[in-house]
Amino acid sequence: MEFHLFPLFALLLVLEGINSSLLPAEVYWRSKLPNTPLPKALQDLLKPAADERKKITYSFSEDAVGARICYEISYWEKMTKISNQNSIPSNTTTIFFLQDDLLPGKKMKLAFTKSTNGSNFLPREIAESIPFSTNKLSEILNHFSINPRSKEAEIMKITIEECEAPNLRGQDKYCATSLESLVDFAIGKYGKNVEAVLNEAEEENESQEYTILKGIIMVGEEQIVCHRERYVYAVFYCHTIKFTKVYSISMVGEDGSKAKAIVVCHTDTSAWSPKHYAFQVLKVKPGGPPICHFLNDDAIVWVPY
Repeated sequence: MEFHLFPLFALLLVLEGINSSLLPAEVYWRSKLPNTPLPKALQDLLKPAADERKKITYSFSEDAVGARICYEISYWEKMTKISNQNSIPSNTTTIFFLQDDLLPGKKMKLAFTKSTNGSNFLPREIAESIPFSTNKLSEILNHFSINPRSKEAEIMKITIEECEAPNLRGQDKYCATSLESLVDFAIGKYGKNVEAVLNEAEEENESQEYTILKGIIMVGEEQIVCHRERYVYAVFYCHTIKFTKVYSISMVGEDGSKAKAIVVCHTDTSAWSPKHYAFQVLKVKPGGPPICHFLNDDAIVWVPY
């Protein structure tokens, strides 16, 4: 079937005047989202890996200190168990804060850090040929030559379990295992008039104090947030949650470097676990004042326009 489709695909590229140097996933993005630029952060994940079965060196530090925003306490419990570290993030950077603190002049310590996962997207046809379910975990680990007793295997199991977990109240979620499936989910929710927004920073991998500047923009009250998961290839956990607002804020660091940060504010936290870290650090309870957090640097937000 692939050999029959290839000539037709090549002809379409010529007819549409698309650069033949583009990867198939880039072509798919342009055909489905012609008015939405492909973010460089996603484009970088399309670079083919030297070895599809290469074992990834996972970064446990990011998971353990809370860079990965998650709403189910089970995730934190499992990460504590496998990393043998306290799941309570350190106070060296601002993770959660109250919406009342989202003001010009407010100072927050941040580090715009790129993911150290190192895994890229697989071509869609390959990703869809590999199982992605807990009852096929042994087959998945064998495919990538990963020791079932390793920390990598446990991380992968947690990722799949999170994707299979029931939705929270008011949540619609989906795990995209390819760029094409990521695009399909966004279009399925909002159509082709959708924008992809994410953090942008001049200075990366350095923790410093940033000051919020004037011109806070509310991007929308309806969005899809897609978080990069820890997995042997690129997987994004996408979810919609009601009662949220997304803001784009301009910031300047102590060293004068500029950044555009995306902030998600949750106006209804009544469905969150009472043990969630946000309640501990902010001294509030589920259903209390709106809670905000900066978008992870390896995450993306889709908003309709």
